[in-house]
Amino acid sequence: MTSVPVDPTAAPRATAAPRPAAAPRSVGAPRSVAEGRPTGDVPPVGSARRADASADERLRRWRLVLGGDEADGTGHALAGQDAAMDGALTALYGKGSGERPGRDRSAGLGASAPSVARWLGDIRTYFPSSVVQIMQRDAIDRLGLSALLLEPEMLEAVEADVHLVGTLLSLNKVMPETTKETARAVVRKVVEDLEKRLATRTRASLSGALDRSARVNRPRHHDIDWNRTIAANLKHYLPEHRTVVPERLIGHGRASQSVKKEVVLCVDQSGSMAASVVHASVFGAVLASMRSIATRLVVFDTAVVDLTDQLDDPVDVLFGTQLGGGTDINRALAYCQSRITRPADTVVVLISDLYEGGIRDEMLKRVAAMKASGVQFVALLALSDEGTPAYDREHAAALAALGAPAFACTPDLFPDVMAAAIEKRPLPVPDAV
Repeated sequence: MTSVPVDPTAAPRATAAPRPAAAPRSVGAPRSVAEGRPTGDVPPVGSARRADASADERLRRWRLVLGGDEADGTGHALAGQDAAMDGALTALYGKGSGERPGRDRSAGLGASAPSVARWLGDIRTYFPSSVVQIMQRDAIDRLGLSALLLEPEMLEAVEADVHLVGTLLSLNKVMPETTKETARAVVRKVVEDLEKRLATRTRASLSGALDRSARVNRPRHHDIDWNRTIAANLKHYLPEHRTVVPERLIGHGRASQSVKKEVVLCVDQSGSMAASVVHASVFGAVLASMRSIATRLVVFDTAVVDLTDQLDDPVDVLFGTQLGGGTDINRALAYCQSRITRPADTVVVLISDLYEGGIRDEMLKRVAAMKASGVQFVALLALSDEGTPAYDREHAAALAALGAPAFACTPDLFPDVMAAAIEKRPLPVPDAV
């Protein structure tokens, strides 16, 4: 339970017994080993009160964590806002640790939409936004509240985040028309928040990479790439002067408005990849806004859908996806390969957990062929903040053997990965497979 802060080093106590009064301490009195202070020392009244208050606060927090009736297990009863907070937690998590959805519960959110709406309002009152998002996610998973998200009133009450967007996208096909506009508004809010966080850094990183990838041999002084220039002229080192005489200057070119690179985002839209689909759509829109990069967005399960013409609005892209279904990576890569016109200037980013339902050997042959033609191939197991996901380790190892290490990537790291791919540098792999 992460919603209530607890001091993990403090053990709950049933009572705080008062210390018996001690005789006044004489000069030079020996210290008690057990007490750690002179045996006759009497703590000040203020210190005792603070100790009692600290003990009460620990008991209060343990009671909120452990749950139970009244003062169950701690001897500390809850009242006022603490009791209301405990009720919100009990409605979701119940009293036992072994309960599962569908079993009898001591408490619950009930079947009525008004009850759920009140509960959603309560948790937003008592807990910070990060905790509210976790509790909403747990409510959807444990209590089967997905159907209630089809009601506009529920969508207006929830705290929007990437995981909620994934749930809404999975319900897209059964969502009534009265709810779709509200759902789009929720999705747009999350997308706009992501764009604000990611767009500026992405454009800056990739613009710099594009500038550096356009090398010139007669650069102006402030455009000289000194690291590459020195490396290229080491044979002209003069030991007596302890200096390098550069006969050939290498510089950064300035990016023009023409297309310098092509990027293909090939995104697995199976149900487990929901957060990755959301982030990939946002990054696709950001990349598409850069004139020097021609961006293509392809999503797939057992079918392949090209959403490139919708990249000006990532919300349209997201509602064009269909989360769930099987996975045919080979078919998706075949489509992407057929759209590559300038292999040496192309970056293909496959975002998938690599659980292939298609032809495995053909998939690997396509990756090898693309790399042999000069394509920079990047394999991401996930594009999200969730850490390393479940993935097919055999396929990941096979890709690594082809020189395409597969790794999970956070949204904050993605601009650096793309910049390295554009410049044809080693990728900043956090956990190589």
